[in-house]
Amino acid sequence: MHAGSLAAALASWLDARAHRGRWLIRIEDVDTQRCVPGVDEFILGQLAACGLQSDEPVLYQSRRTEHYEKALQTLVNQGKAYACACSRSDIKQAYLLAGRPKVRHGELVYPGTCRAGLGGRAPRSWRLRTSDTPVIWTDRRLGRQAQNVRLEVGDFVLRRSDGCFAYQLAVVVDDADQNITDIVRGEDLCDNTARQIQLQQALGMATPRYLHTPLVLASDGQKLSKQNGARAIDTRTRHSACQALTQAAKVLGLSGELSPDETPRPKAQWIQAWHQKWCVADRSA
Repeated sequence: MHAGSLAAALASWLDARAHRGRWLIRIEDVDTQRCVPGVDEFILGQLAACGLQSDEPVLYQSRRTEHYEKALQTLVNQGKAYACACSRSDIKQAYLLAGRPKVRHGELVYPGTCRAGLGGRAPRSWRLRTSDTPVIWTDRRLGRQAQNVRLEVGDFVLRRSDGCFAYQLAVVVDDADQNITDIVRGEDLCDNTARQIQLQQALGMATPRYLHTPLVLASDGQKLSKQNGARAIDTRTRHSACQALTQAAKVLGLSGELSPDETPRPKAQWIQAWHQKWCVADRSA
């Protein structure tokens, strides 16, 4: 974990405690090809060193394939998902022929090539048949949000050509199965929300509330991440864990430092401050 991931973890933990709820940890290892063995235990150890432990057994996506299979089949049976034969180069070629490339976050928006059928080609992936109606929701921190998924994203992938289920489908199924009421995560994931809400609606699942937290930025102003060399937090000693947790609290606008003599865990005053800032505001909204 780096400073950004700890700040997001602390925010969700504080929100659960401020609402007198349960805080759950999920290991999102659905993309098994990219997962390094043992990293899950290392991350859980880092969280535990900061006093952050799951209130229920940790859920691993890699062990829930049958649940994602069932959800996908439901969508296919209802005509809400379809097979796609397109590769990335196929999508790029379709736009070049049309003379109007549509790029979003560096990716081409899917033009719906296989919506009406595969044309004799072999299926590669499965996509959601998105609605043209804008998805509108209210983020607890960012306020009103809206996105036309069909126009801005296109029919997105539910199961990839390599057989792995996509993040969007996996988290929606898991949120429903775990009875998640509130999702608290980094602001960089806000853009995923409209897709997840469309999936929830397609599967007849409840939509949780969302709160997207401020990001920890690198020196160049970009989001702190492994891709730009973010350093792992140091939780090897009580002192270093206290420092990491205090810094995470500051990112969230919370004051009060942990003493190296204390057992590293979030302060009660942070929970109270979070309650005043977000929970009271929720009731008055």
